[in-house]
Amino acid sequence: MIAYGGLAPVLRLAERAGLERLAGEHVALGAAEGANAAAKVTTIVAGMACGADSIDDLDMLRHGGMDKLFDGVRAPSTLGSFLRAFTWGNVRQLDKVARLLLPALAEHTPLLPGNRVLAFLDIDSMQRRTYGYAKQGSGFGHTKIQGKSVLVRGLNVLAVTLSTPLAAPVLAATRLRGGSAGSARGAAPLIRESITTARQTGCSGTLMLRGDSAFYSAQVIAACRENDTRFSITAKLDLKVKAAITAIDEDASCARQTRPNPPDPSSVIRRYRPPTM
Repeated sequence: MIAYGGLAPVLRLAERAGLERLAGEHVALGAAEGANAAAKVTTIVAGMACGADSIDDLDMLRHGGMDKLFDGVRAPSTLGSFLRAFTWGNVRQLDKVARLLLPALAEHTPLLPGNRVLAFLDIDSMQRRTYGYAKQGSGFGHTKIQGKSVLVRGLNVLAVTLSTPLAAPVLAATRLRGGSAGSARGAAPLIRESITTARQTGCSGTLMLRGDSAFYSAQVIAACRENDTRFSITAKLDLKVKAAITAIDEDASCARQTRPNPPDPSSVIRRYRPPTM
């Protein structure tokens, strides 16, 4: 019996987009566990597509008659040794594979309809709680549980998603950080990478970054301005902002805009025509 027959078209699409080729070209581990990196990366991605969220779960790819459909599947112990051998440089190599894969997927699927008119980059930080002091990559950080801010151990992730008014979000970039890091730490370079990925994916129209007050910083704003990207970021109501608001004359009018407003999403929907199959 085939437990995950739907994985076949998914991996066929990944093959056309060049997942295995990109992993083979860009992921190079110095340790012996890094041999056959392309096959191991593909196996991990396949397992995640089937719902695996741990190393042991990757054994689902060897259940039943799965070997009738797929070859080159590696054992969970082998994949665990592979991942634990990653250095920071290897993680960045894998990040590059992900950045190159998204534009390739967009070439083969209608992944982001309407991206030539308007697209959004949303940035946020999150924490996934872990248990045990030996969990690699975990650290202490603040999170909210039942409305209360508590300090817990977990994996702290900075993520950027890419979407349009017509498309669900897809991951454009991720970064794993220390638990004590502020949300805006490392956000500026991650935003620059995300903007480049968005443009390569075909987002040639208006591109807007959205974020909460945690990302209200000069570095984040500069990253947007330098790369022709609009931004909508909540400003912290500190003393300087309050003083600036108070200084605005009640009769003051908005300065004349030198750039056109972003298009109305409803007009994007009217103008977009799905491709004929």
